[in-house]
Amino acid sequence: MKQLLRSTTAYKAMKAGAFRSALVLFPDEKYLRTLLKECAKRFFGAEDGSRVATLIDGENFSDCLLLPKEGAKWTVDDCEKISEESLLAPVEGAKKLFLLDAFHTAPALVQNKLLKILEEPPEGVYFLLGASAEFSVLPTVLSRTVKYVVPPFAEEEVERALAHKYPAENVKQAAGASGGIFSVGESLLSGENFALARRFLSLEEPELFCRELGERKDREEFFAALKSLLRDMLMKSVGQTKYVRSETPDEGYPTGALIASLELVGEAEKQIKFNANFASCLYALALGIKEEKEKWQR
Repeated sequence: MKQLLRSTTAYKAMKAGAFRSALVLFPDEKYLRTLLKECAKRFFGAEDGSRVATLIDGENFSDCLLLPKEGAKWTVDDCEKISEESLLAPVEGAKKLFLLDAFHTAPALVQNKLLKILEEPPEGVYFLLGASAEFSVLPTVLSRTVKYVVPPFAEEEVERALAHKYPAENVKQAAGASGGIFSVGESLLSGENFALARRFLSLEEPELFCRELGERKDREEFFAALKSLLRDMLMKSVGQTKYVRSETPDEGYPTGALIASLELVGEAEKQIKFNANFASCLYALALGIKEEKEKWQR
């Protein structure tokens, strides 16, 4: 995973330090904090195994402050701490770096309170913000930061990284369904979501099953498995079996229905990102897919 993070444009840009306030947009929320720390090590020129690198990994380096605390939510108190700490001189060098993690979760009040310091940081002070979704960051913050967009990784890159960490048989399938998000590939290695996706496509009366699925937290992984399964079914439908990654159910979906179903899944994902009810969204998706299947079977 470390090599994946170090291949990003955001990581490479840190050595030049061509920013005072920067925003890293990285779609893998689980590893966003890790990416910020890797960027900090490059920013300070800390080599692997060095004291500074170890302190940054442990979030204990005096000239690199990571907020909020891991697992905590953003609060106005964090803004006060940033303001106070930014006025203190660096302890070990000429630079002090603030890492602002999960900034897409910061309330508008917090983001607004940080606007002035992001626009005009004190001498020697730098800010690196991390977010997994741009739409949750205020336009006024975006206008005050240099933006580094890290796109999803290539399927082959995720597969190599997964194989290095998890010598499992279904690494290729998990990587193919991950959408370029390493943590999604990790979660998919259990294979449970692929089984759930197969059930989802085979049910005649999906309401109860959708309610059960609605309690799950691994929503991104379920959608990834469902899209992968539909894609494999589509490849099989058009005779491109060499591109099929997994065993596909024979549910009699016509080609047109599979294409339409993939589009419906994409729309459902968008709704979930805007806080739609997961169970209700799944039920509507199941009905939509069933309708497309029946329409194309006529």
